[in-house]
Amino acid sequence: CFYWSSRSEYYEADPLPESNPFSLPAPLPQWPQGKGFGSGRICLGELEVTKITTFESIWSCSPSHGKAKSVAFYKPIGIPDGFFCLGYYCQSTDRPLRGYLLVAREMDEPKVGFLHSGKPSDCPALAKPVNYTLVWNSLPQNNTAGFIWLPNPPIGYRAMGFIVTGTPVEPCLDNIRCVRIDLTEDVESCDLLISINSIYVWDTRPCRRGMFGRGVSVGTFFCSTYKICEDDVLTTACLKNQVPIQHAMPNLDQIHALVNHYGPTVYFHPHETFLPSSVDWFFDNGALLYEFGKPNGERIDSNGSILPKGGLNDGDFWIDLPKDEDKRNCVKCGNLESAELYVHVKPALGGSFTDIVMWVFCPFNGPVTLKVGLKKLPLSRVGEHVSDWEHFTLRVCNFNGELSSIYFSQHAGGEWVDASNLEYIHGNKAIVYSSKSGHASFPHPGTYMQGPSKLGVGIRNDAAKSKFSVDSSTKYKIVAAEYLGDHAIEEPCWLQYMRQWGPTVVYDARSEVEKIINHLPIFFRFSVENLLDLFPTELYGEEGPTGPKEKDNWYGDERW
Repeated sequence: CFYWSSRSEYYEADPLPESNPFSLPAPLPQWPQGKGFGSGRICLGELEVTKITTFESIWSCSPSHGKAKSVAFYKPIGIPDGFFCLGYYCQSTDRPLRGYLLVAREMDEPKVGFLHSGKPSDCPALAKPVNYTLVWNSLPQNNTAGFIWLPNPPIGYRAMGFIVTGTPVEPCLDNIRCVRIDLTEDVESCDLLISINSIYVWDTRPCRRGMFGRGVSVGTFFCSTYKICEDDVLTTACLKNQVPIQHAMPNLDQIHALVNHYGPTVYFHPHETFLPSSVDWFFDNGALLYEFGKPNGERIDSNGSILPKGGLNDGDFWIDLPKDEDKRNCVKCGNLESAELYVHVKPALGGSFTDIVMWVFCPFNGPVTLKVGLKKLPLSRVGEHVSDWEHFTLRVCNFNGELSSIYFSQHAGGEWVDASNLEYIHGNKAIVYSSKSGHASFPHPGTYMQGPSKLGVGIRNDAAKSKFSVDSSTKYKIVAAEYLGDHAIEEPCWLQYMRQWGPTVVYDARSEVEKIINHLPIFFRFSVENLLDLFPTELYGEEGPTGPKEKDNWYGDERW
């Protein structure tokens, strides 16, 4: 399914970018003593891997017209003795060099974990390729050219990535290793790095991710001369962690050190009405637990011990604000002084990374503001609901404890932002901007649109710095870290509450929508029904969210 191709009219060689890697603003501290976390190497069973972040530029690929991004290809350098390259690295040239490749060696005495049935295979874990397939090459321009090769593995092995050369001579078989198939997992494409007619280059990620995923990303790219769909399983693979994941994960002292060192400051909008609070404050100030069929709610104690534990969100229970109007309005506004971040720590990418998920609680989610052309239209009820759980996630590399990226949760989705594109307030502590009323997280101040913004209509998410902030490096509480064991962290009672944190109220949004239609440009001929289809259905009623443990990302990966 691969074929040789060259199209000089679409590519030209650019000067290769500076290959010095990006560094965080401040040096890393000495982490507290532990087991494998921060040791520089991770044992996966029969293989030991280490991380390479220094590269030699091989070739860059640029479009001769249009706005497509340029990319550059790199080979790892400084590989320790006994370790072998598994593939080369590729990234766009519009940002600082920021990436890694894993190199591997066979363990002298393999550590066989619970995933193995029987003794290890008699075949070596690593093997040279049989030969290479030339997947694509450019025609020489400015005395440079690029040749992308796929290693063809022996039977029973899989290639982890591609290599790139500047000549048409087939690479030496010693340049790379393939991995025995039982030590690998499938990968899928994610971010498309370049797509110009005859070449497509993607970043890849393990197909099975989340807390229990065993796939370890190698850092390589995937290349083909035909278009594939995102999430398609590819011919290359990633490594598989064969031993208990907690080996390379941080212990409790190291978790506190990581939060203290990296915890972002969360800024709320200067005109924010509905600020965060602690869950304890919310309960202490009159929050009520309702049960289906009973007219009156029951006062919730500080710890939430009366909340039903476990089960499913069956609609039998929900939380609501106090009945008294003055108290209700007071609780809606939150209490910034009591606010704290609730931290869930879990393995990511087969235990090669740690995800530090930070949950923010707000007693109330305010109404949305629409942008129609140049006009702002604040709506009176659309988007409102009692209680709001939002989060952002720090992804930390377990090889050295370095911050890799932050995930910013934004309503039904979100985005990973590399550490090189974050805004820092002090040392290695980033800034998280919480949007007005809806509390979605963003990496930079500004106005972010949700919905059909190309039509001139969208929901505004306004984010800006203000005097309202919470420093998560000091105001936090670790509520869960399952890999540490059953009794390492005492989970709060409210974390086991799986029902809604607010009542369900359905109302007719037609009057609100008609308000929008009256302000639309004349060339938009939307009916009420058509306009309703443009926005998420959750905007047309009030429905309290479920708690953190009911979210998909509690056990799974983030949505990206």
